Amino acid sequence: MNAPIMENVTGPTYRPPPLNGLAPVLDRNIAALQQRRAAEEQSASWQERVSDEITKFTGSMYFVFIHLLAFGFWIVANLHFIPGIPVWDESFVALAMIASVEAIFLSTFVLISQNRMAAAANKRADLDLQISLLAEHELTKIATLLSDMAKQMGIQTGVAPEMEEIKRDVSPDAVLDEIERSSD
Repeated sequence: MNAPIMENVTGPTYRPPPLNGLAPVLDRNIAALQQRRAAEEQSASWQERVSDEITKFTGSMYFVFIHLLAFGFWIVANLHFIPGIPVWDESFVALAMIASVEAIFLSTFVLISQNRMAAAANKRADLDLQISLLAEHELTKIATLLSDMAKQMGIQTGVAPEMEEIKRDVSPDAVLDEIERSSD
């Protein structure tokens, strides 16, 4: 069987539809999420903003290049490879101390940024869970309605034995308890 010829295919996937082709509810949700993120960024304390900027810079290639140049010059100069420049740290103790102190501060800034990112991820996970629970509850009600309609119309289906289970709401606490029990 021949596969249909697809235009605009650039590999094993299709190009996504243009943004203006999305449903209005998706456009609204995207805008709401962008506004929420912007508000969260604005509500960050100045210390958190400074920490985020430092973390962003230290995670860049510019930071790597600066260190390559600075540490490289330090090492080359203190190995007597550059004539006319006096040696100031022949044993490299000062360089090791500077690198160690820098590492302490950088790791602290990274941890501060990671804590903020983890808090944001936890909020999104809570939102995902709430939406999933709401969708499950709504689907349960729809299944009940469809079952009642089929019964009213006298329609027999092959899923009747499963419908009674589907029509019951899921208890998140019971599911979590079972997950915890089975992982022990």
